[in-house]
Amino acid sequence: MTRTLRTRRLAALLLASSLALAGCASGADAPSADGTAAATGGTITWGWALPSTWDPVTSAVGNDSHALALVYEAITQQTTEGDAAPGLAERWEYNDAGDEVTFFLREGLTFSDGTPLDADAVKESLLRGRDGEDSTVAAQLAVVTDIVVDSPTEVRLVLDQPDFQIPLLLSGKTGQIVSPAAAEADAAALATQPVGAGPFILEEYVPDSHATLRKNPDYWNAEHITVDEFVLKPTPDPSVIVAGLQSGQYNVVSIPASQVDSVEAAGFEVLKQEVLPVRVLDVNNTVEPFDDPRVTQAISHAIDRQELIDVANFGYGDPLWQPFPDGYVAHSDELDDLYPHDPARAKELLAEAGYPDGVDIELAISTEADPLAELLQQQLAEADIRVELVVQTPGQNNYITRQYPFVVDQFNARQSPVQSLEVLFGEEGLMNLGRNTPEDLPAAVDAARALPLDDPAYPDAIQNAIETAVTQMPNVFLYSITRFFAYTDDVEGLTGYVDTWRFDDVTVGD
Repeated sequence: MTRTLRTRRLAALLLASSLALAGCASGADAPSADGTAAATGGTITWGWALPSTWDPVTSAVGNDSHALALVYEAITQQTTEGDAAPGLAERWEYNDAGDEVTFFLREGLTFSDGTPLDADAVKESLLRGRDGEDSTVAAQLAVVTDIVVDSPTEVRLVLDQPDFQIPLLLSGKTGQIVSPAAAEADAAALATQPVGAGPFILEEYVPDSHATLRKNPDYWNAEHITVDEFVLKPTPDPSVIVAGLQSGQYNVVSIPASQVDSVEAAGFEVLKQEVLPVRVLDVNNTVEPFDDPRVTQAISHAIDRQELIDVANFGYGDPLWQPFPDGYVAHSDELDDLYPHDPARAKELLAEAGYPDGVDIELAISTEADPLAELLQQQLAEADIRVELVVQTPGQNNYITRQYPFVVDQFNARQSPVQSLEVLFGEEGLMNLGRNTPEDLPAAVDAARALPLDDPAYPDAIQNAIETAVTQMPNVFLYSITRFFAYTDDVEGLTGYVDTWRFDDVTVGD
């Protein structure tokens, strides 16, 4: 997709957000193209990634949201463009001050364990997310000071400040509602035995192998879930993707950019979707030499982002110096080319930081062979930044252990731009390895969250917060991401999403 087309698509985020959040959102039921639900039957076998846990409250991996959305429904849903739309709540209303928002739940909702999903259940689930010792969404729910049940279908969130981002926030893991009965009985069991109210119910789960799910007949939008069975398998090795599609082992599979041409040459369709995630180097700015901002600035200047795209990502993506792609409401044009490729300038900055002969650093990677990391190693060497590549300990979560201060990573943008800021740059942010934040960032973030998304001042406010964070924090952003899904010709209705993937109205023929 060209920059212009992608910009037009992502620019629609602001307009759609304005329409959805200005009042209470409409268009509750998502019909198929002809306005009717398709006939059911068949199986989707999706090659993606098994979740690190089936409990959204304790999940520390951004990509988990796609698998978790199979078994959990959130208070709000996301449109294809990533905007808030009705989910468990068919509408919502803010008070005049913007510091209270009431969600109006659908009638007759139940969890897969048969217990009622009412306002009390929503309250208990959100409180577990806010107050649980092992919660990874607590920081996002800290703004909620009280949750009031006004009726069985009305739940009111009382906030410590005006915050018009809440409907966006609650469309992801933070707003996925877990059965309080199941959590109270055995919260640890949720890691492998989820109890939600999503489109599917988990029947069998074999870690590192597969998850088999069946359609949830009590899902509020079940008429638009057109398959009876859903099988989730880990993404196959690129060398066997074509064989897996030809044999029927998968009928929808995530593929890397390197495999697009070969998969298409084999006769399979490939859905190419520009998405919000971006490639980034995580940096802990409390560890030498990264505690001097001139070192991370030198690293950024030493990187030729376009070469990374052309060589390591097969030409897909655009250079970035910030956490959001061009065209998204939070993207600041002021940050474009913030640290242009300039090895000479990188050497000057290193000398100013006390490293006239260059610097030796370790860069953590997740696998033995990482073409992106190897190319980064070559580029940084031209600026006397000598990089040793080290493979992270399998199974450890660096967001929690913070064992590695410099890491090749991918940031999966959260549903709310403010939430993304908190995850990346907040003092307790999961991806903020240094666990510190600029002194003036909280005020900039609060100024953005206090504005309705249809307020003309909102784009400038959220972009100002991004500029405040990016120019003072050490993260080294690289380029935007395109997501690729190959699929067989019996799969119809597969739709691209800029954020969490859904399978509404996807059919599988004979």
